[in-house]
Amino acid sequence: MNKRGHVLNAILLSIGLGYLLEPAGDLGTFETIIAIGIPVTLGALFPDVDTAFGKHRKTLHNLPILVGFFAFPALFGNLEYVWIGILTHYALDVAGSKRGIALFYPVWKKEFGLPFGVTVSSKRADLVTVLVTVVELVLAAAIIYELPQYGLEMGRQAIGI
Repeated sequence: MNKRGHVLNAILLSIGLGYLLEPAGDLGTFETIIAIGIPVTLGALFPDVDTAFGKHRKTLHNLPILVGFFAFPALFGNLEYVWIGILTHYALDVAGSKRGIALFYPVWKKEFGLPFGVTVSSKRADLVTVLVTVVELVLAAAIIYELPQYGLEMGRQAIGI
């Protein structure tokens, strides 16, 4: 995907996550959208910095970079949602484009992608971006709403309630 696709994904994802976390649709929802939106958008753009140095879709498009940004807030206390933007950038490049990314770079230089992606310049690139975003939001909703219930049910079963 190109920069436009990554920004579109970040904005739509931030709005969706804002409503999933604060469904009231009031000022709190808007504040949540902004609080999530800025770091998610920064994260969505970060991996393409490797177009200026290194090897594009390799140097900053891999699991060590994602793990680093996931761990950063625990160690330093900020950049909480940047990793979400980076993860969605990877998802778009894997699912939405033909080329894929080198997920295990520098250990393994092979690029991984799905067979149904489109070229960056395709007229369907925005549609693919929206479809990938919908899938991401469905997964986020499952994590936010279903995972706690599943854990609660497992806990009840473990103690015999």
